[in-house]
Amino acid sequence: MWALAWRNVWRHKTRSLVACGAVAAAVAFTLVFFGFVEATKTGMFEVLTSDSGHLQITSSRAEGAPDFDSRLIRHAAQVEAALLQELRDVQLRRVLEVPALISGETRARGALVVGMAHDDALGERFARKHVAAGRLPAPGSWDEIALGEALARALQVELGDPIYVFAPGTEGWGAAAYTLVGLLDFPQTSYEIQVAYLSLEGAQVLAAPGAVTRLEVHLSPGRGVPADTLIEETKARAAAVLGPDVRVQTWREAAPDMAAMLDMMDPGMTIFACLIFVLAGLLVVNTIYLSLVERIREFGVMIALGADRWRVMRMVLAESLVLVLAGTAAGLLVGGALIAGWADGFRMPGLDEVLAEFGLPVVLYPSVTPVQVAVTIAYAVFTALAAALWPAWVAGRLQPVEAMRHVA
Repeated sequence: MWALAWRNVWRHKTRSLVACGAVAAAVAFTLVFFGFVEATKTGMFEVLTSDSGHLQITSSRAEGAPDFDSRLIRHAAQVEAALLQELRDVQLRRVLEVPALISGETRARGALVVGMAHDDALGERFARKHVAAGRLPAPGSWDEIALGEALARALQVELGDPIYVFAPGTEGWGAAAYTLVGLLDFPQTSYEIQVAYLSLEGAQVLAAPGAVTRLEVHLSPGRGVPADTLIEETKARAAAVLGPDVRVQTWREAAPDMAAMLDMMDPGMTIFACLIFVLAGLLVVNTIYLSLVERIREFGVMIALGADRWRVMRMVLAESLVLVLAGTAAGLLVGGALIAGWADGFRMPGLDEVLAEFGLPVVLYPSVTPVQVAVTIAYAVFTALAAALWPAWVAGRLQPVEAMRHVA
């Protein structure tokens, strides 16, 4: 039967090639689509967590509190020690954020002063990603500052110029002078124009000795992209040792809008792929039905000579499967070749700044999982069966005498 189905499919090569090509295009497009959606999800996850951590530890009083004091984690060293005793294979970033007025020689602007201390790998990654000129303030320094490039332009200052910071209502000096040692580049211009960086010690002396506003926990990069279950387990362990004075949040809880967007990608991807195969299925229906109409007399003779009606229906189904599986094989080859060619990185020409402005990855690394390949093949097989149901039902109901009299 399969040999007969193959012969029948290619009786009209042009029509069959068009339907087969439609299936191949649908399969290739679906694989590439899956690959780019996965790359986007992974890239957005890495962009988000590289700057904010997989877990954030903040004061339990911080949510909704307008005052600076409520956002402080005091005795940060003890909190950090307890955390590292429980979580050994993690990296930490300590952050103290201070609202302040920043001034050059002639201009001033409200800004957010960020005191920051990292583990070595995090510090190197941050510097590599964001330092556009100069360097970051040295760890422990009290007189060095780095500004976002847009903020430096707004203040009309350059490397080596003096910068004055005023942070009234805080618990440290409240005002200090610094030397500009670095310019920083951030994807979001709205952030770049309002941020300045000190060493953590410098920010603590300025505003809150011994305190931080948050601790960021970064799971070991050697693990790849951490699963949500691992992040939740790590959160539970951290919360158990830190007590009620601090709040432990996953990246999902800290950025719920972004998490919701990522969660919507999978169902959206499934629905879109389904629509693509529906369109391809219409061409398959057309091909199989036209083939049936042209062979009604042939089917009538087969039934008259004793062929079982179910056998005729199975033949129509087999022809649809042969047509679709041939297209699927071609689509898998084309889609796989495209994804392999882009595996080292793909950039959207001319869209780097636009993507970065919205927190999206600039370079995508498409890849597909075995499950996604299996889903694509399952879609194709379902398309073949669904497309053949009506023609097979028509073939099974043919009356031999009427069929043999039919003229196509």
